[in-house]
Amino acid sequence: MRRFWKSVGLEQGTYGYGIRLDGRALKTPMRNELYLPTKALADAVVAEWEGVAEEIDPAAMPMTGFANAAIDHVAPDRAAFAASIAAYAESDAFCYRAEPDEPLAPKQAEIWGPWLEWAQGRYDVSFRIVHGVLHQPQPEATLEKLRAAVLARGTFELAAMAKLAHLAGSLVAVLAIVERAGTPAALWEVVCLEELWQEQNWGADYWAQKNRSDREAEFLHAAHFLELLRI
Repeated sequence: MRRFWKSVGLEQGTYGYGIRLDGRALKTPMRNELYLPTKALADAVVAEWEGVAEEIDPAAMPMTGFANAAIDHVAPDRAAFAASIAAYAESDAFCYRAEPDEPLAPKQAEIWGPWLEWAQGRYDVSFRIVHGVLHQPQPEATLEKLRAAVLARGTFELAAMAKLAHLAGSLVAVLAIVERAGTPAALWEVVCLEELWQEQNWGADYWAQKNRSDREAEFLHAAHFLELLRI
């Protein structure tokens, strides 16, 4: 779609800040009115729409994308959406380690262990460490508490958390970002431990590095969206 508007405005209303294109309300893909809960996030969305030169490129408008997802996909059934994020606790990447005699195992314990310890203290849970790739269930009490922690987050937060969980494969990493227990950039390095280990030992592949760089950009956009909800 080509740019059809001349001006982008902001209007505060009952549900937050609405975006106006030439005075008309901006709508989501499902035709709901787009509104933002904080001024900082609204300003970021305005900047994305002001930055469109000729053609709309959704990839260049991540804040708008997360806001659309919150309104169109999270809000209609927030509990079900939260449950899909909480499900990552059932096979959290930080709990799955190489066999104890493999060189990677000590590094995983060193890098991932402290984050599991943080989650254990923060949410009063315990984790089962699994060596190998075969699934083993986590304690049901742990899953219940982590589901509650996810369900407690707001609609807009959940939209960004879903992207973080998909990219990280770890609910613990997502909650650490939400709780500001670590920086998004540092946690991205943590979740990419195995990839970085492979590169260190077997050499780098251009396409693998590009893929990780693209995923990192998405990861940091999602984390930035969360931060704009707090300002």
